[in-house]
Amino acid sequence: MTGPPVVPVSVALVTEEPVPADLQVVGTVEASAIVQIKSQVAGELTKVYFTEGATVKQGDPMFDIDARPYQDALEQAQAAVARDRAQIAQAEANLERDRAQARYAESDAARQTELNKDGLTPRSTFDQAQATASSSRASDRADEAAIETAKAALAADQAAAESAKLNVSFCRIQAPLAGRTGNLLVHPGNLIKVNDVALVVIHRIAPIFVDFSVPEEHLNTIRRLNAQGPLPVKVAERDGTPATAGGHLAVIDNTVDSTTGQIHLKATFDNADGLLWPGQFVNVTLTLDTRRDAAVVPAEAVQSGQMGFFVYAVKSDKTVEIRPVVTGRTFDNKIVIDKGVAPGDTVVTDGQMRLFPGAKIMAVDAPKPAAPPQ
Repeated sequence: MTGPPVVPVSVALVTEEPVPADLQVVGTVEASAIVQIKSQVAGELTKVYFTEGATVKQGDPMFDIDARPYQDALEQAQAAVARDRAQIAQAEANLERDRAQARYAESDAARQTELNKDGLTPRSTFDQAQATASSSRASDRADEAAIETAKAALAADQAAAESAKLNVSFCRIQAPLAGRTGNLLVHPGNLIKVNDVALVVIHRIAPIFVDFSVPEEHLNTIRRLNAQGPLPVKVAERDGTPATAGGHLAVIDNTVDSTTGQIHLKATFDNADGLLWPGQFVNVTLTLDTRRDAAVVPAEAVQSGQMGFFVYAVKSDKTVEIRPVVTGRTFDNKIVIDKGVAPGDTVVTDGQMRLFPGAKIMAVDAPKPAAPPQ
């Protein structure tokens, strides 16, 4: 009698590999800063410097508002400042003159006082000298008050001039940050008010944020590992394209969402290539740690049955047996086996449909994938 036929199958060794302990969730991309550009002065919008949807640098000109009324106000304020300085100069000259006169009057009053003691001068002359000295002192005080008044007026007019100069500068609106412009919301020729509607919205996309949430059971691990250094985060587009971006965990929210049992996290990416876009949904991978001695098999080796997952393990006599397994995470078309097989074991990766416990096998090369149609 002949035994059962030998079944040709493809096999692979169970390998021991370092496997990152990752959390994979869906996240949302958001701009790292959003600024609504509004006007700080009222007037006619006269010019737009940028193109909708373009990238602008910090300090780039964006809008012009009719500056003529504010330029006129500035010139008036500057003229008032010049007038105040002239008045101060005149008041200081008057003070010097009156002080000279006061010194003479004080000297004359002292001389008349000495003469009056000896009866050598009429009483009227003495009284006149005293009155002149008193009047000179009063003139000095009036001149000093006039100088202080002129200086106060100068300070007020200088403040008005600075305010007018600031308003003139506000007529040229510049980008407060580097980012991407949206749609133009107000067109040239329209009259705009102070701090009214937004003229355009800028999103800063370099760097950029990705928001995501993970179960609260991972919170302590995330906090512990992040304290040692920023945890790496990778994102990929959800359309299956291989392009990925790498960043790091930046924010751990200060509370757990009691309704969902999730903790909100935020990662930052430099996004120099512009791969990520605000509002986009992405697949997020947060790497917590690396398992150094994980048993790994090709994903094709793991089968699903009524009792759960299993593999066909090859014994030393070239027969197979069913091994129930406990699977871990999947990565790069491989599966981590937490229980059931060990590194060095051999498992079947192709041809399982013809196998049964105790079947004799013959290892052959795995079939090559079919070439795509030309």
